[in-house]
Amino acid sequence: MALTVTLLNSAYLYGRCSRHNVLHPLIGPLLSNSTSKLYSSYRRPGAQPEKKPSLQNTDFSFKKGIDVLKTQLSMLKKETEDHIVGPGGHSLSRYLLEQTRVVWEFRCQEDLNKWVISSDVEIGGKSEVYLKLGRNNQAALLYGNLNTEVPRDGETKYSGYCSMRAKPLVGSFARKKYYDWSNFNSLYLRVRGDGRPWMVNIYTDPYFSHQKDDLYNYFMFTRGGPYWEEIKIPFSKFFLSSRGRVQDDQHPIWLDKISTLGFTIGDKIDGPFQLEIDFIGLLNDRAHTEEFAYETYEKNPKV
Repeated sequence: MALTVTLLNSAYLYGRCSRHNVLHPLIGPLLSNSTSKLYSSYRRPGAQPEKKPSLQNTDFSFKKGIDVLKTQLSMLKKETEDHIVGPGGHSLSRYLLEQTRVVWEFRCQEDLNKWVISSDVEIGGKSEVYLKLGRNNQAALLYGNLNTEVPRDGETKYSGYCSMRAKPLVGSFARKKYYDWSNFNSLYLRVRGDGRPWMVNIYTDPYFSHQKDDLYNYFMFTRGGPYWEEIKIPFSKFFLSSRGRVQDDQHPIWLDKISTLGFTIGDKIDGPFQLEIDFIGLLNDRAHTEEFAYETYEKNPKV
């Protein structure tokens, strides 16, 4: 009992999370039939609701729960040590002098497992998307076939998209973590496309927002051909959108509350597509001084 109270108190003080979030990784592994979804649980109109297993038909595994408890405690220990050392586990001097950082690179299957792919198949579409390692295991190859045929469900009006999205960071005891990119001002990528445009998406979780996640976009135009291209995208160029429409109340990205990043193709052209990504990194470009590329207005002006 004392161990449980100490565990809950330390996790709450460190992560400021609720008791439900603390107990979730401990109770979850005890249920062998339980499943979890990373993103949306969309259900097509007319489809039967998902049947959830009852508690009576669930097998409990206390051994597995103890193993998960040990894993979560070791994660909490490492996070505490990194927090004491400095931002991201690095010293403050190194953090302040850092000019570049590679966030994602693709050299093995483990790197691909940090991403998930999706398409309009989730809403009844017919597009196809695949993700695998490129030649010599030196890049991620995202390819497939785009199909803009609208499903005949009486609800969907548009179709034809495929996407690739990084899995969100998860800390100890299922706490939600964020990327802190406030020390940089540009996104830096090395890609090789087929000439089709892609939308780069950055999801944030700001302190004050009427939406669950703010979505920022930037259109990346690949030139095609056999040569790699290095693309620098200042964060000031990303614009805030909602459901494909540009928001009226534009504001810069909350760079210290980055949730995840993704790529989407939906140019309304049927046919095959292909995008190779060598790495995705960050750059602090001293020559770029623009704070925000779009018009803003003061919501509560002083009279």
